[in-house]
Amino acid sequence: MPVSWWIIAAALVITLFGIVAVPVGTMAGLVVGGLAAVLLLALFLRYGGARVEVDDARLHAGRAEIDRRYLGTVEALTGDAARHAFGRDCDPQAFLVLRSYIRGAVRVQITDPADPAPYWVIATRHPDRLAAALSGHSVGRS
Repeated sequence: MPVSWWIIAAALVITLFGIVAVPVGTMAGLVVGGLAAVLLLALFLRYGGARVEVDDARLHAGRAEIDRRYLGTVEALTGDAARHAFGRDCDPQAFLVLRSYIRGAVRVQITDPADPAPYWVIATRHPDRLAAALSGHSVGRS
């Protein structure tokens, strides 16, 4: 997660503490601030914790996984191409692993006839490395 998001979250928790503590009391402010901090921490860890892993047999993206034998063409996306892949050019049936703070992505065609998703679009900081790993040139994480 970007550092700016953590700073904004800290400011929000402090603000909530102040809004509640001044009229009601310090203990109530601590309870509300603490609950907000725990909730934001859980949300940030869940949203930012999507892992992308490639091994010899499978692709894991977020909570989903697929056998590599069902992977078709792989395309590394950057800039406007990555932004449009998650927006205006996105098929509604596509599977997305979106992390809005990451500017790169990889689009992977799915060849499994039983899978309703025509392709996956996976946000990654290293689209070229992930595309190479999925194309069989290397194995790793993104």
